[in-house]
Amino acid sequence: MPPSVRTASTGDLPRMADLLTHDAATRQARNPQLWKMACDARDRVLADLARTLTDPAPPFRQCWLVADHDGRLAGVAHSILLPVPPIYAGAFGPPGLLMPDCHVSSDAPAGTRQALLDAAEADLRAAGARLLLASAYTGSAWRATFARNGYAPLTLYYARTGLAPGKRADTVRPASERDLTRIVALSARNRRVLSALDPFWEPHPQADQRFGDWMARSLTLTDRKMLVSARAGTVQGYAIAQPASHLHFPAAHDIEAVGFIDDYFHTDDDDDAAPRDDAAASGLLKAAEAWLAGRGMTSVLIVCPAAWRWKRALLEATGHHVAASWYLKRT
Repeated sequence: MPPSVRTASTGDLPRMADLLTHDAATRQARNPQLWKMACDARDRVLADLARTLTDPAPPFRQCWLVADHDGRLAGVAHSILLPVPPIYAGAFGPPGLLMPDCHVSSDAPAGTRQALLDAAEADLRAAGARLLLASAYTGSAWRATFARNGYAPLTLYYARTGLAPGKRADTVRPASERDLTRIVALSARNRRVLSALDPFWEPHPQADQRFGDWMARSLTLTDRKMLVSARAGTVQGYAIAQPASHLHFPAAHDIEAVGFIDDYFHTDDDDDAAPRDDAAASGLLKAAEAWLAGRGMTSVLIVCPAAWRWKRALLEATGHHVAASWYLKRT
């Protein structure tokens, strides 16, 4: 018989922390560099859970659910209403996102994962979510559950470990203020590709201005590096390398040595159907990773739409593998 599912309370914290710490250890066993656990992993999980459950004014809505079975917790599910990035229209409102720190114990009764998913979906719909997203790591049993419930891959998070400093290609250099207009134009081109791949990425009418303002600010931030790739004096691509955040890594993990690349586009990869020369595009990517390596980072996570076949091929050809995925279900 499936367990009952309810909203978590502070009394559940110790057992929730045990489940999530065990989940993190399973990931670490698959890839110790990417999923390195913090030395105080359980304490970090406890603190994060306590903050989430007791914060009177959270920055966005989130919910923890637990599955009860025979007086013990057999699983947990964590969801949020995901704020829409300002460059996207978000006509559907904030989507509901099932976070990657969902876990079911090995001795949980059959149907526990499905019961948690059903309850999380009902909660998110009641909170106003018109689109549902779910995230899972490669190797997670949640992936099969999502597929059975109508979720399809939307975004892939490619990873590579063993980063090392290297010589930057002659075509790549640091970005400057004079590049901003061209970077904004390339971003608009990138957004057109994204929107064609899936209407989920419909651009905001003020996307250019908003993106330009953010790029101007990014040039002043010391924790990241903006790079551009130029051909015959014209910028053809841009990339921003920065530290990873806990949006993609649960609290138990030590992410100090993990970098993140979200904004990455090159004109050689904007036509999904045509074969292209990927030397310049891969050179830009390698330069961004080399910068991360120079800052002491040994692993990187890179965002790639699941339907962008050329970009996926480029990442796989340069030694990257899918470490996590986000899935979409339209309600």
